[in-house]
Amino acid sequence: MKFSVLVAILAEELEEKAIDVARQAGAGGVTILDARGIGAKEKKTFFGLTYEGSQSVLIFVLEKKLSLAVLKSLTEAFDLKNQSKGVAFTLPLDHISGIDLSQIQRFEAMIKNEV
Repeated sequence: MKFSVLVAILAEELEEKAIDVARQAGAGGVTILDARGIGAKEKKTFFGLTYEGSQSVLIFVLEKKLSLAVLKSLTEAFDLKNQSKGVAFTLPLDHISGIDLSQIQRFEAMIKNEV
């Protein structure tokens, strides 16, 4: 079974909706990191202070086909192809240790249902 890492970087206020969208597409657990970033455009300042806004980094470890389905769902839900509300991408995962066995069984059941 091949796995992928799906990373979604979105504004903090979109975090809960993104998790709901991913779960509806079949994702299970997620690791959430707080982040801040610097965009290509210079942000406006107020009294010399620049507010970039908080971001959330959502990290999912998923079966490869499932990661593409979740990526597609996130792309559609947040219109990522047309608007700069965030970024989502997948990375291949060659080696993995510590994944929950029930998660692997769920992935296997999904694959069997497709065949």
